[in-house]
Amino acid sequence: MPQLFPKSSNAIAKLGIILGPLLFAGGGIALAAFYRSDYTTGRNEVIEQPVPFSHLHHVNQLGIDCRYCHTSVENSAYAGIPPTKTCMNCHQQMWAGAELLEPVRKSYKTNMPIEWTKVHNTPDYVYFNHSIHVAKGVGCSSCHGRVDEMPLVFQSKTLLMEWCLNCHRVPELHLRPKSEVFNLGWKPTDVAFTDDHGTKYSSIDTDGTKILTQSQSELGRMLKEKYHVRESQTITNCSICHR
Repeated sequence: MPQLFPKSSNAIAKLGIILGPLLFAGGGIALAAFYRSDYTTGRNEVIEQPVPFSHLHHVNQLGIDCRYCHTSVENSAYAGIPPTKTCMNCHQQMWAGAELLEPVRKSYKTNMPIEWTKVHNTPDYVYFNHSIHVAKGVGCSSCHGRVDEMPLVFQSKTLLMEWCLNCHRVPELHLRPKSEVFNLGWKPTDVAFTDDHGTKYSSIDTDGTKILTQSQSELGRMLKEKYHVRESQTITNCSICHR
């Protein structure tokens, strides 16, 4: 019986046995990287808006507090988008004739809201409540990044489930005094003031407690107990977010 395959087939078969698993594993790694990439998650993508609103200017340079515009962030699931009247409180006097703000003036005159495009989107099957995170001492920058340094807002985190779980498993790494939730640049190692004995403090909490200058892990453990943050076994339960 004549030989069906040439001798080189042995080498090809051996090479296939070696390369097959490597290609399979490489394909899996490539798919995982693609799933987490900026292209897929939308991270770092600047979304075009009807008016190019600069948080860098309004928050960082002018010192406007987050809650002036996002009025419901402390007591609602949604942070809220400001009505045009909020914008016009200032812009009836400042930059009143700027061409850039024509959509704002038109919205105010016609009583039709500006159609802002949402930047941070979670799937419809995910329940996220801003108020509980604020109440437990999670700062705005933990999820939104340093918005005060963004000329135009973009999504700075992946918003993938694994990102949420990483925080829920070790919440102490992300907790800060409630008094500093809206202070985007605050760090527990900062020294806000020193008492007569030379003790350094980084903040005063909303209840008047002085917060020592310390590492994030030390502060987080203390605040986790103080704010009654539940154990990771509870806050990683599926029903917390999927309702």
